[in-house]
Amino acid sequence: MIKRKNFYPTICSTALLFIIMLDASGPSKPQANNAKTNQESFPNISELRRDARGVEQVWTSAGSYFMGTDKEDVAGIEIPQWAARELPAEMPRHEVRISKGFWIDRHETTNREYRAFVEDGGYKTKQYWSQQGWEWLQGQKMESLPVKYVEKEEPDHPRVCVTWFEAEAYAHWRGGRLPYEAEWEYAARGPKSLIYPWGNNFDPSKANVVESEGLTAVGSYPDGASWVGTLDMAGNAMEWVQDWLSADYYGKSPKVDPKGPPEGRRKVEKGGWWGSNPFVARSAYKHFEDPPTYQDHHIGFRVVTPVEEEWEDEDGLEL
Repeated sequence: MIKRKNFYPTICSTALLFIIMLDASGPSKPQANNAKTNQESFPNISELRRDARGVEQVWTSAGSYFMGTDKEDVAGIEIPQWAARELPAEMPRHEVRISKGFWIDRHETTNREYRAFVEDGGYKTKQYWSQQGWEWLQGQKMESLPVKYVEKEEPDHPRVCVTWFEAEAYAHWRGGRLPYEAEWEYAARGPKSLIYPWGNNFDPSKANVVESEGLTAVGSYPDGASWVGTLDMAGNAMEWVQDWLSADYYGKSPKVDPKGPPEGRRKVEKGGWWGSNPFVARSAYKHFEDPPTYQDHHIGFRVVTPVEEEWEDEDGLEL
């Protein structure tokens, strides 16, 4: 492992007892059925709602953008040596169309929100888990989950130290799923295909990234909001997304609604993290080394609620 663990020592436990070996414009915007919250401070939010679990979500309309990176996008940005060899996985820069609008969490899932899942029996309810996720769970000491990353976990901080399987189960409990990489990047960059959620130049005052020593409350950097009003997409915690990782996927991915390879060994993570750097804070950056059984104190997630779509167990895992 190379990445973020080099910035600060890992805080949360890595004693995972079970290890799975893995092989190699759209419909009009629906009206929100739930109470909306005050939008006066965030005029770029087209529509804001609370879902059935009380979590704020913003509407992202269907549209097109350029996904990925070209050399001009990273000109003048210092590229860490450990990340330089992975840059080709972001290429080529290519046009993508998101054919259906969706609701996406305004902020990363918090400890408070995740605790509601735990207290509602989330770790004991099989229907929320994929087959592979449930098999992973049976090998764990369930009373120790989710793994604590500090002695006192602040309610409004991002929920980190959860595996991809745990994030997936929580999303199902919410009635949604993890975002596809193309959806996540579209919500961050928008039709203008910005390099960062707020524009094309890095600004350390707009994200919890550079020289940070830890997580902050979600939404602490409102000036770093994306075009639809999503927060913390450049920093605080990096985020699990739905897709399997493949270094050459962009060269053969569909133009409309790409969903990543059908199977793989590692999952894509998006966004920068506390204590990192401007290169990984770019919206096109994709992290490259973690299987779905992994967790640490830099990885969180958020949820997408598609319109008229039900999640299915299509993990692509081979045991």
